[in-house]
Amino acid sequence: MSKKPELKIDWCTYEAALYACENWHYSGCIPVGKLVKVGVWEDGKYIGCVLYGRGANKSLGSPFGLEQTEFCELVRIALTEHKTPVSRIMAISFKFLKQKNPGLRLIISFADQEQNHHGGIYQATNWIYTGVTAGADEYLYEGKRWHGRAFRKSMGSHLNYMDKGLEIVQGSQKHRYLMPLDKKIKKQILGLVQPYPKRKTEENSGEGQIAEKQSD
Repeated sequence: MSKKPELKIDWCTYEAALYACENWHYSGCIPVGKLVKVGVWEDGKYIGCVLYGRGANKSLGSPFGLEQTEFCELVRIALTEHKTPVSRIMAISFKFLKQKNPGLRLIISFADQEQNHHGGIYQATNWIYTGVTAGADEYLYEGKRWHGRAFRKSMGSHLNYMDKGLEIVQGSQKHRYLMPLDKKIKKQILGLVQPYPKRKTEENSGEGQIAEKQSD
């Protein structure tokens, strides 16, 4: 039996989070905006991070009557090879998150259907599934696909690039998951619960739900 690694979870720097996102996350980039950066180490070796932010949409919490300080989005789980279950890493990161934001009531996260993600890690850790989002417009410029907010923060208005080859493309629909942090908000969102979606390959294979690695 292999030895259980010594796990350490603590705050990490922007540079460490950037490295993890660029090297160990399918997007290859770090989200824009203010982030809560939780680093992960096994046996003294840095293996990645869990990142929380306000999300690309300021109105994410509006359907639940929440102010911006009362909700956040889990925007990245960027990990290299590791032995500790992602569920444990995520659970400890919640504690760090609440320590820094004591008024937090709800965490929101998304699984991108375009990447064949169905949210297995959220299902394994009992998040509440509420269906799919509408696909927002995204930008394709010089071979790179951008979310609207990320493009505007880095490049300015997309209108300045329309005659330089920029294309507007339909963004993919994403599965939406919610993690309530108090009983009142949990009771409020229970009416939105929908059955968990399955990974596409499961429909015919009969395999159980598998938590996709670094999917978020």
